[in-house]
Amino acid sequence: MDIGSGIATVGVALSAAAAITAGAAGTAFAQSAIGTAAMGVIAEKPEEAGKLLIWLVIPETIIIFGFVLGILLVLNIHLG
Repeated sequence: MDIGSGIATVGVALSAAAAITAGAAGTAFAQSAIGTAAMGVIAEKPEEAGKLLIWLVIPETIIIFGFVLGILLVLNIHLG
């Protein structure tokens, strides 16, 4: 392995880490806002809790996409 491919490997690994980290940060930000609003609604209308749970779970797809992107980047290191 020459120095150029080593630097490329490090760059791809850092990109994979950034994809997962950004996805996690985005999910945390979205869930904090949704969770705060959901607690206010549940305090007034407890029967709406089931519907609000769905809204709380939707941002989880952001971290799943980040994780998949990170996996694809890491697999590209070994296959490429």
